Amino acid sequence: MTAPALIVAAPRSGAGKTTVTLALISALRRRGLAVQAAKAGPDYIDPGFHAAATGRRSVNLDSWAMGPALLDGLMQNACEGCDVTIIEGVMGLFDGIGGKEGETGATSDLAARFGVPVLLVIDVSGQSLSAAALVRGFASHLPDVHIAGVVLNKVGSDRHRRLVADAIAALDISVLGSVPRDRAVALPERHLGLVQAGEHGDLDARLDALGCLAERHLDLDAILALAARPNLASPSTQAALPPPGMRIALAQDAAFTFVYPHVVAGWRREGAEIIPFSPLADEAPPEDCDMCWLPGGYPELHAGKLAAAQNFRARLKAFAETKAVHGECGGYMVLGEGLEDASGVLHAMTGLLGHTTSFAQRKLHLGYRAARLLSDGVLGKTGAALRGHEFHYASLIETGKDTPFAEIADGEGKPLGTTGGRRGLVSGTFFHAIASD
Repeated sequence: MTAPALIVAAPRSGAGKTTVTLALISALRRRGLAVQAAKAGPDYIDPGFHAAATGRRSVNLDSWAMGPALLDGLMQNACEGCDVTIIEGVMGLFDGIGGKEGETGATSDLAARFGVPVLLVIDVSGQSLSAAALVRGFASHLPDVHIAGVVLNKVGSDRHRRLVADAIAALDISVLGSVPRDRAVALPERHLGLVQAGEHGDLDARLDALGCLAERHLDLDAILALAARPNLASPSTQAALPPPGMRIALAQDAAFTFVYPHVVAGWRREGAEIIPFSPLADEAPPEDCDMCWLPGGYPELHAGKLAAAQNFRARLKAFAETKAVHGECGGYMVLGEGLEDASGVLHAMTGLLGHTTSFAQRKLHLGYRAARLLSDGVLGKTGAALRGHEFHYASLIETGKDTPFAEIADGEGKPLGTTGGRRGLVSGTFFHAIASD
């Protein structure tokens, strides 16, 4: 039976969605419940924390990048075999891009499509009664988005909590928890967001502390009672992207971490085997694989070690002579001639493509990407349409002379020219593919 679901959202980024989501998951698991997590939008870091907290692979749900049938299918999978599904929102509840209603990438699109109630997390530091006006506006903004309860975050005192809670209670919206200001529960950040889950040696202890915090400060019974079974109009089991091979060598280590769980799960459903290897350990793609996928991550933090990985570089070059190799974002950077680290030191990369990237000359590149392939390859035939997302600070300092990989536009359809490169069986691009269009 499909489990009930609940969305944890906020008025803005940085209000405490991730903290409250992880605290809620941890507390519910301490009760013996099977909890599934999902992430609204294209973020690739939060799902790693979800997986650590739930013991289950998380999933992204993106109303811009995914068609209705794929969204419904992924949501159906997320709500099977568990007691409750917790969806963490992205940015502010209604924040997305301009475009067709229900396809903006906003968390509110999911709330409306699935009919799932919203638990709104509000950072009340620096305000008191004004919080009620904020809640009133969010509750009335769209009639098919239901604000079912509120959690107050960064409460300064009992008096502060009482003032805010009493003002919101007049709106007939329940305050279901109040979390005090506590820097100890904050998760450290860096240039692409939170430091990843796998890099925390004390993550289990952090999650345990968050579970204790939720037990003390959240009304868990009332929050559970809010969850509702989602409306699923047209679920599909089709893979978001076609498998690029049937034995896929997937780079997996601290330099290569950003691969969407729903993409890999779809490949497996189509019969593909995923064989992990570590370039940082100087491993190469196994010779019995038929393609190699280098995902995004943080190669800029490990450029010296990657440059010294002679076995990886030599054997990847030999692999690419007869089999396909594709790199996304960080993987694309490693496929180039060189990578300049934050200190301005240039490190030799694999040289399978002709570009050079720099992390010293930083520029934020962020947003949805609609892509059309310019030649046949692992992501589809010439002309195939994809939807994805780009988020990095690295810049191209040498473009090289490779054939462009794809034409791209932003999420609102503005043309951005060509992107990436292709040489023989090797291809790469800065954008992460989320689904076929």
